[in-house]
Amino acid sequence: MITYLKGDATFPRGEGRKIIAHIVNNVSGWGAGFVLAISKRWEEPEARFRAWSPLELGTVQFVPVERDAQGQPTITVANMCAQRGYGAGNRNQHRSNEVDDRPPVDYEVLEECLNLLAKEAIEQGATVAMPRIGCGLGGGKWKHVEPLIQKQLAHVIVQVYDL
Repeated sequence: MITYLKGDATFPRGEGRKIIAHIVNNVSGWGAGFVLAISKRWEEPEARFRAWSPLELGTVQFVPVERDAQGQPTITVANMCAQRGYGAGNRNQHRSNEVDDRPPVDYEVLEECLNLLAKEAIEQGATVAMPRIGCGLGGGKWKHVEPLIQKQLAHVIVQVYDL
Protein backbone atom coordinates (compact mmCIF):
# COMPACT_ATOMS: atom_id res chain seq x y z
CA MET A 1 0.00 0.00 0.00
CA ILE A 2 1.43 3.37 -1.04
CA THR A 3 0.38 6.60 0.62
CA TYR A 4 1.43 9.87 -1.01
CA LEU A 5 2.30 12.71 1.35
CA LYS A 6 3.63 16.25 1.11
CA GLY A 7 6.79 16.71 3.15
CA ASP A 8 10.35 15.57 3.70
CA ALA A 9 11.03 11.83 3.58
CA THR A 10 13.84 12.26 6.12
CA PHE A 11 11.11 13.05 8.67
CA PRO A 12 8.75 10.10 8.14
CA ARG A 13 5.36 10.27 9.82
CA GLY A 14 3.70 7.79 12.12
CA GLU A 15 4.68 5.51 14.96
CA GLY A 16 7.03 2.55 14.99
CA ARG A 17 10.17 1.61 13.12
CA LYS A 18 10.90 3.21 9.78
CA ILE A 19 13.22 2.61 6.86
CA ILE A 20 14.04 5.55 4.61
CA ALA A 21 14.82 4.17 1.17
CA HIS A 22 16.66 5.89 -1.65
CA ILE A 23 18.82 5.00 -4.62
CA VAL A 24 22.58 5.39 -4.85
CA ASN A 25 24.86 4.90 -7.83
CA ASN A 26 27.63 2.39 -8.35
CA VAL A 27 30.42 4.93 -8.88
CA SER A 28 30.64 6.38 -5.34
CA GLY A 29 28.90 9.64 -6.26
CA TRP A 30 27.18 11.25 -3.27
CA GLY A 31 26.59 14.96 -3.49
CA ALA A 32 23.32 15.83 -5.24
CA GLY A 33 19.64 15.08 -4.91
CA PHE A 34 18.00 13.37 -1.94
CA VAL A 35 21.34 12.34 -0.41
CA LEU A 36 21.90 15.97 0.55
CA ALA A 37 18.81 15.88 2.77
CA ILE A 38 20.03 12.62 4.33
CA SER A 39 23.51 14.03 4.97
CA LYS A 40 22.04 17.19 6.49
CA ARG A 41 20.25 15.05 9.07
CA TRP A 42 22.74 12.19 9.68
CA GLU A 43 26.43 11.59 8.92
CA GLU A 44 26.47 7.78 9.03
CA PRO A 45 24.66 6.94 5.74
CA GLU A 46 27.17 8.90 3.65
CA ALA A 47 30.15 7.60 5.63
CA ARG A 48 28.99 4.00 5.23
CA PHE A 49 28.28 4.56 1.51
CA ARG A 50 31.77 5.97 0.91
CA ALA A 51 33.31 2.97 2.73
CA TRP A 52 31.13 0.49 0.78
CA SER A 53 33.31 -1.46 -1.60
CA PRO A 54 32.75 -2.86 -4.04
CA LEU A 55 29.55 -1.06 -5.00
CA GLU A 56 27.52 -3.86 -6.54
CA LEU A 57 24.28 -3.16 -8.34
CA GLY A 58 21.34 -4.92 -6.73
CA THR A 59 22.67 -4.66 -3.18
CA VAL A 60 21.30 -2.66 -0.27
CA GLN A 61 23.18 -1.20 2.66
CA PHE A 62 21.01 -0.77 5.78
CA VAL A 63 22.32 1.97 8.07
CA PRO A 64 20.62 2.48 11.46
CA VAL A 65 20.57 6.23 12.21
CA GLU A 66 18.32 6.46 15.27
CA ARG A 67 17.85 3.95 18.10
CA ASP A 68 15.51 3.48 21.04
CA ALA A 69 16.59 3.18 24.70
CA GLN A 70 17.27 -0.56 24.20
CA GLY A 71 19.55 0.12 21.23
CA GLN A 72 17.09 -1.15 18.61
CA PRO A 73 16.91 0.85 15.36
CA THR A 74 13.92 3.18 15.10
CA ILE A 75 15.03 4.76 11.81
CA THR A 76 17.24 3.02 9.26
CA VAL A 77 18.44 4.43 5.93
CA ALA A 78 18.52 1.97 3.03
CA ASN A 79 21.18 2.83 0.45
CA MET A 80 19.91 0.87 -2.58
CA CYS A 81 22.52 0.51 -5.32
CA ALA A 82 20.29 0.58 -8.41
CA GLN A 83 21.82 3.30 -10.57
CA ARG A 84 24.64 3.00 -13.08
CA GLY A 85 26.73 6.13 -12.86
CA TYR A 86 24.84 9.39 -12.87
CA GLY A 87 23.61 12.00 -15.25
CA ALA A 88 20.37 11.39 -17.13
CA GLY A 89 20.85 10.96 -20.85
CA ASN A 90 24.24 9.29 -20.61
CA ARG A 91 24.73 6.05 -22.47
CA ASN A 92 24.62 3.16 -20.02
CA GLN A 93 25.32 -0.54 -20.18
CA HIS A 94 22.50 -2.36 -18.42
CA ARG A 95 22.30 -5.82 -16.93
CA SER A 96 21.08 -7.16 -20.28
CA ASN A 97 24.45 -5.97 -21.67
CA GLU A 98 22.61 -3.62 -24.01
CA VAL A 99 24.11 -0.17 -24.34
CA ASP A 100 21.46 2.44 -24.97
CA ASP A 101 20.05 5.75 -23.87
CA ARG A 102 18.03 4.41 -20.94
CA PRO A 103 18.29 6.40 -17.73
CA PRO A 104 20.98 5.62 -15.15
CA VAL A 105 18.41 3.94 -12.85
CA ASP A 106 18.15 0.28 -13.80
CA TYR A 107 14.57 -0.92 -13.23
CA GLU A 108 15.51 -4.60 -13.10
CA VAL A 109 18.17 -3.93 -10.48
CA LEU A 110 15.82 -1.62 -8.59
CA GLU A 111 13.31 -4.47 -8.35
CA GLU A 112 16.01 -6.65 -6.74
CA CYS A 113 16.78 -3.89 -4.24
CA LEU A 114 13.10 -3.42 -3.43
CA ASN A 115 12.80 -7.14 -2.75
CA LEU A 116 15.66 -6.91 -0.21
CA LEU A 117 14.06 -3.79 1.25
CA ALA A 118 10.75 -5.61 1.69
CA LYS A 119 12.43 -8.49 3.51
CA GLU A 120 14.19 -6.09 5.90
CA ALA A 121 11.03 -4.03 6.51
CA ILE A 122 9.02 -7.16 7.30
CA GLU A 123 11.78 -8.48 9.59
CA GLN A 124 11.94 -5.15 11.47
CA GLY A 125 8.18 -4.58 11.40
CA ALA A 126 8.95 -1.23 9.78
CA THR A 127 7.17 1.09 7.40
CA VAL A 128 9.09 2.47 4.41
CA ALA A 129 9.45 6.16 3.55
CA MET A 130 10.95 7.43 0.32
CA PRO A 131 10.93 10.22 -2.20
CA ARG A 132 9.98 9.27 -5.78
CA ILE A 133 13.07 7.11 -6.07
CA GLY A 134 14.89 6.91 -9.37
CA CYS A 135 12.91 9.77 -10.90
CA GLY A 136 15.12 12.74 -10.12
CA LEU A 137 18.79 12.47 -10.97
CA GLY A 138 18.26 8.77 -11.78
CA GLY A 139 16.29 9.86 -14.84
CA GLY A 140 13.57 7.23 -14.42
CA LYS A 141 9.83 7.53 -14.83
CA TRP A 142 7.41 7.06 -11.93
CA LYS A 143 5.07 5.10 -14.20
CA HIS A 144 7.81 2.42 -14.29
CA VAL A 145 8.95 2.69 -10.65
CA GLU A 146 5.55 2.71 -8.92
CA PRO A 147 4.52 -0.78 -10.16
CA LEU A 148 7.84 -2.20 -8.92
CA ILE A 149 7.17 -0.76 -5.46
CA GLN A 150 3.60 -2.08 -5.49
CA LYS A 151 4.81 -5.55 -6.46
CA GLN A 152 7.84 -5.92 -4.20
CA LEU A 153 6.51 -4.01 -1.17
CA ALA A 154 2.95 -5.35 -1.35
CA HIS A 155 3.01 -6.39 2.34
CA VAL A 156 4.67 -3.22 3.64
CA ILE A 157 3.24 0.23 4.36
CA VAL A 158 5.01 2.67 2.04
CA GLN A 159 4.94 6.46 2.28
CA VAL A 160 6.09 8.38 -0.79
CA TYR A 161 6.97 12.00 -0.02
CA ASP A 162 6.84 14.93 -2.41
CA LEU A 163 8.38 18.19 -1.17
